[in-house]
Amino acid sequence: MKLDVITLDGGKAGSVELGDDIFGLEPRADILHRVVRWQRNKAQAGTHKVKTRSEVSYSTKKIYRQKGTGGARHGSRKAPIFRKGGIYKGPTPRSHAHDLPKKVRQLGLKHALSAKAKSGALVIIEAAASEGKSAVLAKQVKNLGWKRALIIDGSEVSESFAMAARNVEGVDILPTMGANVYDILKRDTLVITKAGVEALEARLK
Repeated sequence: MKLDVITLDGGKAGSVELGDDIFGLEPRADILHRVVRWQRNKAQAGTHKVKTRSEVSYSTKKIYRQKGTGGARHGSRKAPIFRKGGIYKGPTPRSHAHDLPKKVRQLGLKHALSAKAKSGALVIIEAAASEGKSAVLAKQVKNLGWKRALIIDGSEVSESFAMAARNVEGVDILPTMGANVYDILKRDTLVITKAGVEALEARLK
C-alpha cells in the first residue's frame, strides 16, 4: 500500500510504502472489541466499596425481646434487612483486569491501523516538528481539517511539539510504544510520522 506524505503546512513530501501485513488487513470487530475491553478493564480503578454489617455504626444491643412481640426475631439493627444496615455481598475493592494473549493484543493493533487506513482516516506526515507555539500548530491543524486527531511519532516525541500540541483542542500525541487500539479508534484521524511508521513496523514484525 502506497500513501502520500505531507508536511504540517499541507505541502507534499513524497510517498511511503506501507506493509499490507500491518496496514492492509481486513478489520475484525471481534478482535478490536476484545482488545478494547481488555484495555478499559485494566484501567478501571476498582475502588468501589460498601459497608458490611460488621462495619456500620449501630449498637450491638438486641433490638427487642426474642418472643412475644408477634414479629420476626431480630438481634441486631446492623442486619441487611434494615434501613442503614450493612450491605450483603456488595462491591469490594478488586482488580477488573483479565489476561489477553500477547498475539491477540498485537493483532488488535494491526487491525486498528488497518481500519483507519481502509476508511481513509490515515495520514502520513514528514515529521512532527514545531516552534513550540500552540497558535501556529492550531492554525495548521485547522487548515488540514483535523478535528479529533491522534499523532503517533517515533520512539520519542519532540518536546517543543508536545508543548505546542497540549494546548490544541482535539490533538493528542503519543510515542510509538504508547500507540494502542482504544486511542486509535477513539479519534477521527490517525496521523503517523515517517519515523512512527518505521517504528510501528519494527514493533509489529
